[in-house]
Amino acid sequence: MRPVQLIQRSYPVLALIVPLLIVVLVIETFGSPGTQRVTTEALIRLVFAVGLYIFAGNSGIVSFGHMAFCAIAAYATAWQTCCALMKPITMSGLPAFIRDNTFPLLPAAMTSIGLAGGVAFLSGLILMRLSSLSASISTLALLFILNVIYSNWVSVTMGNSTIVGLPVYVTTWGALSAAILVIVLAYLFQRSRWGLMLRATREDEVAAAASGLSLYWTRLAAFTLSGFVAGLAGVLFAHFTGTVSISTFFLSHTFLIVAMLVVGGMRSLAGAVVGVTVISAVIDVFRRAEAGFSIGSVDIAIPPGSQELILATLMLLILMFRKDGIMAGREFTWPWRSKEDHVRAPLVTRTKDPAQRLSALPPRP
Repeated sequence: MRPVQLIQRSYPVLALIVPLLIVVLVIETFGSPGTQRVTTEALIRLVFAVGLYIFAGNSGIVSFGHMAFCAIAAYATAWQTCCALMKPITMSGLPAFIRDNTFPLLPAAMTSIGLAGGVAFLSGLILMRLSSLSASISTLALLFILNVIYSNWVSVTMGNSTIVGLPVYVTTWGALSAAILVIVLAYLFQRSRWGLMLRATREDEVAAAASGLSLYWTRLAAFTLSGFVAGLAGVLFAHFTGTVSISTFFLSHTFLIVAMLVVGGMRSLAGAVVGVTVISAVIDVFRRAEAGFSIGSVDIAIPPGSQELILATLMLLILMFRKDGIMAGREFTWPWRSKEDHVRAPLVTRTKDPAQRLSALPPRP
């Protein structure tokens, strides 16, 4: 494959990664510590949003329960990396080998992500048998169940109290590396046979099932993969703030991530990235405006809570005038492609219908 062809094929990913690299480089070079911290937090949200897109964007089923997998991984890494002197007192219900030891950061992160993915797989065995609306409601129920358990399991999770003392090692560059990794992973999944099958079930469940596609297994695979990515976001968040609290992983953050996907466009990877970028910028701007700023000798501040109202208004405007989000379900495409190249392109790359693209793939060996 020629370099130009490789760049052309990778352009939908490069068009997302390169601007992120440039923005982070500029902020790390010229930005204040506060701006750098906001950028790192936005990149962690991007990891979670892309993880949610892997399932919700490709299947058409909005999941409100992925924050549960984020919480599972965050608490798991806290149990393993929190200082050994505190755990016997504050979390006496932990197994002895965890309670009395502190584990290295990388193995703790990997096992925590694996635990989140494992829970996603086990819960998906049941939830993915439900229809679209029932599955969405059931994922919300999963989040409530975890919240109740972790809020009351005081000897293990400290209940509603905050676990402190976690090592803080997530930097802006570390969060960017994780974001790039999950963007590439999401793109490879949506280009794979499993991604095409899942989008075919999203467009028409009856037709997909009649064509021999398994709604259950394709959705379960995407649900499990997105659970792993949500777990990665949980580990990043825990070691970015150095604390873990169950109140952090509940409805407010869940609806914020869903709002980001809605604004950007839930049906495309570019929409997930653009939505996180736009909403994060809006939140930061109006958070600063609420704190107040000066123009000459005049101090200006907007009323507290304005950012929530403005965010809600932005969502309503998007839903009214561009119901498919800013990207409208489209990815960034190679801008210099000629009409001749488009004519010569095979059906699998030209058609927008996932079912047609799937039928154009070569048969399995």
